[in-house]
Amino acid sequence: MNFPENVKYSTDHEWVRVEGSEAYVGITDFAQDELGEIVFVDITTQGDALEQGEVFGSIEAVKTVSDLLMPVGGEVLEINPKLDDAPELVNKDPFGEGWIIKITVKNAEELSGLMSADAYKAFVGK
Repeated sequence: MNFPENVKYSTDHEWVRVEGSEAYVGITDFAQDELGEIVFVDITTQGDALEQGEVFGSIEAVKTVSDLLMPVGGEVLEINPKLDDAPELVNKDPFGEGWIIKITVKNAEELSGLMSADAYKAFVGK
Protein backbone atom coordinates (compact mmCIF):
# COMPACT_ATOMS: atom_id res chain seq x y z
CA MET A 1 0.00 0.00 0.00
CA ASN A 2 1.28 3.42 -0.97
CA PHE A 3 1.44 6.40 1.46
CA PRO A 4 3.22 9.27 -0.35
CA GLU A 5 4.83 11.90 1.87
CA ASN A 6 4.04 14.79 -0.53
CA VAL A 7 0.29 14.80 0.18
CA LYS A 8 -1.93 15.47 3.19
CA TYR A 9 -4.68 13.04 4.19
CA SER A 10 -8.23 13.52 5.49
CA THR A 11 -10.10 11.25 7.88
CA ASP A 12 -12.51 10.63 4.97
CA HIS A 13 -9.67 9.04 2.93
CA GLU A 14 -9.13 11.87 0.46
CA TRP A 15 -5.68 13.29 -0.21
CA VAL A 16 -4.61 16.77 -1.29
CA ARG A 17 -1.35 17.74 -3.00
CA VAL A 18 -0.73 21.49 -3.03
CA GLU A 19 1.11 23.06 -5.96
CA GLY A 20 1.31 26.81 -5.44
CA SER A 21 -2.20 28.23 -4.92
CA GLU A 22 -3.83 25.18 -6.49
CA ALA A 23 -4.15 21.60 -5.33
CA TYR A 24 -4.99 18.17 -6.68
CA VAL A 25 -7.47 15.98 -4.78
CA GLY A 26 -8.08 12.25 -5.00
CA ILE A 27 -8.78 9.22 -2.86
CA THR A 28 -6.10 7.29 -1.04
CA ASP A 29 -4.65 3.93 -1.98
CA PHE A 30 -6.34 2.52 1.14
CA ALA A 31 -9.74 3.90 0.00
CA GLN A 32 -9.50 2.56 -3.55
CA ASP A 33 -8.47 -0.83 -2.16
CA GLU A 34 -11.47 -0.87 0.19
CA LEU A 35 -13.87 0.19 -2.59
CA GLY A 36 -12.64 -2.37 -5.10
CA GLU A 37 -13.00 -1.98 -8.86
CA ILE A 38 -14.03 1.62 -9.63
CA VAL A 39 -16.45 1.88 -12.54
CA PHE A 40 -17.58 5.53 -12.49
CA VAL A 41 -16.56 8.90 -11.05
CA ASP A 42 -19.37 11.49 -10.92
CA ILE A 43 -18.32 15.10 -10.36
CA THR A 44 -20.86 17.87 -10.99
CA THR A 45 -19.25 20.65 -8.97
CA GLN A 46 -16.82 22.20 -11.48
CA GLY A 47 -16.80 25.95 -10.91
CA ASP A 48 -18.37 25.63 -7.45
CA ALA A 49 -16.79 27.04 -4.30
CA LEU A 50 -17.09 24.41 -1.57
CA GLU A 51 -16.24 24.33 2.11
CA GLN A 52 -14.03 21.75 3.79
CA GLY A 53 -16.04 18.55 4.32
CA GLU A 54 -18.65 19.31 1.64
CA VAL A 55 -19.48 16.67 -0.98
CA PHE A 56 -17.83 17.39 -4.34
CA GLY A 57 -18.98 14.24 -6.13
CA SER A 58 -19.27 10.49 -5.83
CA ILE A 59 -17.29 7.45 -6.81
CA GLU A 60 -18.93 4.20 -7.84
CA ALA A 61 -17.37 0.79 -7.43
CA VAL A 62 -18.84 -2.55 -8.42
CA LYS A 63 -20.29 -3.01 -4.91
CA THR A 64 -20.99 0.51 -3.62
CA VAL A 65 -21.20 4.27 -4.20
CA SER A 66 -19.33 6.67 -1.90
CA ASP A 67 -19.45 10.43 -1.53
CA LEU A 68 -16.26 12.37 -2.12
CA LEU A 69 -15.59 15.11 0.44
CA MET A 70 -13.44 18.23 0.13
CA PRO A 71 -10.30 17.83 2.29
CA VAL A 72 -9.96 21.65 2.27
CA GLY A 73 -12.26 24.42 1.09
CA GLY A 74 -11.83 25.87 -2.37
CA GLU A 75 -13.17 26.23 -5.88
CA VAL A 76 -13.31 23.20 -8.15
CA LEU A 77 -11.27 24.29 -11.19
CA GLU A 78 -11.00 21.10 -13.16
CA ILE A 79 -12.17 17.51 -13.23
CA ASN A 80 -9.69 14.88 -14.42
CA PRO A 81 -10.90 14.31 -18.00
CA LYS A 82 -9.20 10.90 -18.21
CA LEU A 83 -11.63 9.45 -15.66
CA ASP A 84 -14.57 9.67 -18.11
CA ASP A 85 -13.12 6.86 -20.22
CA ALA A 86 -10.85 5.24 -17.63
CA PRO A 87 -12.24 5.43 -14.05
CA GLU A 88 -9.98 2.48 -13.21
CA LEU A 89 -7.06 4.96 -13.14
CA VAL A 90 -8.17 5.69 -9.56
CA ASN A 91 -7.40 2.03 -8.74
CA LYS A 92 -4.18 1.82 -10.75
CA ASP A 93 -2.59 5.16 -9.84
CA PRO A 94 -4.61 6.95 -7.10
CA PHE A 95 -1.90 9.55 -6.38
CA GLY A 96 -0.92 10.22 -10.00
CA GLU A 97 -3.02 9.74 -13.14
CA GLY A 98 -6.02 8.89 -10.96
CA TRP A 99 -6.39 12.35 -9.35
CA ILE A 100 -10.04 13.44 -9.32
CA ILE A 101 -10.26 17.25 -9.11
CA LYS A 102 -8.02 20.30 -9.16
CA ILE A 103 -8.99 23.13 -6.81
CA THR A 104 -7.90 26.52 -5.57
CA VAL A 105 -7.10 26.40 -1.87
CA LYS A 106 -9.35 28.89 -0.08
CA ASN A 107 -7.76 28.70 3.36
CA ALA A 108 -4.25 27.25 3.59
CA GLU A 109 -4.62 26.97 7.39
CA GLU A 110 -7.03 24.05 6.85
CA LEU A 111 -4.09 22.02 5.53
CA SER A 112 -2.54 21.94 9.01
CA GLY A 113 -5.56 19.98 10.25
CA LEU A 114 -4.91 17.14 7.81
CA MET A 115 -2.73 14.11 8.48
CA SER A 116 0.81 13.34 7.39
CA ALA A 117 1.57 10.00 5.72
CA ASP A 118 2.69 8.50 9.06
CA ALA A 119 -0.41 9.74 10.88
CA TYR A 120 -2.68 8.40 8.14
CA LYS A 121 -0.92 5.01 8.21
CA ALA A 122 -1.63 4.82 11.94
CA PHE A 123 -5.23 5.99 11.35
CA VAL A 124 -5.93 3.11 8.95
CA GLY A 125 -3.92 0.60 10.99
CA LYS A 126 -1.15 -0.10 8.46
